[in-house]
Amino acid sequence: MQQYESVSELTSVIRETLESNFDSLSVIGEISNFKQHVSGHWYFTLKDSNAQISCAMWKGFNNYVFFTPEDGMKIIVNGKISVYPPRGSYQIDVRSMKPAGVGELQAAFERLKSKLAAEGLFDEKFKKSIPSFPEKIGIITGSGSAAYNDIINIVSRRYPIVELVVAPTQVQGEGAAKLIAQAIQEFNNRIDIDILIIARGGGSLEDLWAFNEEIVARAVFESRIPVISGVGHEIDFTITDFVADLRAPTPSAAIELATPNKEDILDFLKGYSEQLDVTMINKIDESKDSVNEILRSYGFRSIENKVNIGMQSIDNLYSLISMSIFQQYKNKIQHLKYLEKSLDGYDIQKTLKKGFTLVKQNGKFVTRSIHFKDDIDFKLKFYDNEVDIKNG
Repeated sequence: MQQYESVSELTSVIRETLESNFDSLSVIGEISNFKQHVSGHWYFTLKDSNAQISCAMWKGFNNYVFFTPEDGMKIIVNGKISVYPPRGSYQIDVRSMKPAGVGELQAAFERLKSKLAAEGLFDEKFKKSIPSFPEKIGIITGSGSAAYNDIINIVSRRYPIVELVVAPTQVQGEGAAKLIAQAIQEFNNRIDIDILIIARGGGSLEDLWAFNEEIVARAVFESRIPVISGVGHEIDFTITDFVADLRAPTPSAAIELATPNKEDILDFLKGYSEQLDVTMINKIDESKDSVNEILRSYGFRSIENKVNIGMQSIDNLYSLISMSIFQQYKNKIQHLKYLEKSLDGYDIQKTLKKGFTLVKQNGKFVTRSIHFKDDIDFKLKFYDNEVDIKNG
């Protein structure tokens, strides 16, 4: 009887054969049907003019790819052949990936540039103005890098009153683009940053590739804070340069564009002060001539005469009022003296001194005879003493 193998058995043999004989290989080809799964894994096809092969790159490995793969890009992958039994298919299990030469990166650069330009991300109408006198500047650059040191030195010499807030960030290699975009977003969560500078020194197209990634370009475009791009040297251009509100040829130039020069400010203030002095002197001289002319005019002399006449009238009124007040004062004094004399006439002591006496019974003075009680004691009050009189 003829013996048959099961599909699983056959697939297992094929798998063992392929995976043991193709456990390390390098393949060059063009990407097509690139898909990034929600899990973070990448699936794509690698092809040339005559054949194609499926590829998979797991999240743990694709985190180390410094660029974003896209359809049409020619790449070199390193990995091994693996078999997926449920489908009976084989694929390249990709462990590393790189562009097949600088030309591929340049082509990817041009494709993204054209795409973003068509969307309007480079339009001047979206460019934000750079504040002339910032109080606080955010810096995204490599920690301890030459760009960082240049910025610190220039600020301390040029505009030392500004405060720098530095976000040390990876600016090259795998994962750099994501970290740069994240730093931009974190700065935009603050309300105290006036300008944002993205800075990195020069390098190859591959070294600067993080600044050619779409994730960085869109983060720059969406930034509420004005962004100055200071990436590379003067001859280097990145996608970030085109999206930023202002492009500087170097990191040093970026901080110079973001800050005024204290020497220029001092020279301006000095010149302004000198000009102000001259202007004030000229204005005073002109006003002096105008005042002298007015003083010599008939109209002013007429006003002066009216003022003098008015002052004389005031003096006369003052004299009349003073005399009236003084006369009223004298009248009041005389009236007071009259009242004083009248009051003296009612002074009991003065009356008693003249020889009169007063009769007092029960502690009260007797003013009428009918009120006198001849059956009780009484007192006679003289000027100098009182005498008790016993009745009865």
